[in-house]
Amino acid sequence: MQATSIVNIKKELKHKSPEELIEFCLRLSKFKKENKELITYLLFESDDESGYIESIKQHIDSQFETINTKSYFFIRKSVRKILTQTKKYIRYSQNKETEVELLLHFLQTLQDFKPSYKKSAQLQNLYNRQLALIKKVISGLHEDLQYDYNLLLENL
Repeated sequence: MQATSIVNIKKELKHKSPEELIEFCLRLSKFKKENKELITYLLFESDDESGYIESIKQHIDSQFETINTKSYFFIRKSVRKILTQTKKYIRYSQNKETEVELLLHFLQTLQDFKPSYKKSAQLQNLYNRQLALIKKVISGLHEDLQYDYNLLLENL
């Protein structure tokens, strides 16, 4: 089965009743965990973006606390997993300020993590790539926000 384009899906959805749209959403939420998480964000958390950001920051902190520090292999694997989850939450929001705040928090937590990420070339590269991404995203924000975030970025 070949999937159709978003444009065609959008046109067809305009012709559906609200009851049918609700049924489509419920069916979508049954297929993948990400669909259910996105619907949860849109229904319950999108109104309170700051609360959403704080809950994700707490999740990041708790994930860093559970990292197995016996070898850098486990540390790298866990840090990549945390970053992947963080980027998934950023995609749900699609808000550039949320992206900057969450990535800044991720990098700050990684910087404070013991043993240091600087002893692993792969973790240093990951850190530097995320730092470059943050700089790129910040450059597209409003000037006042750019100034505030650049002050935070200097600490990193």
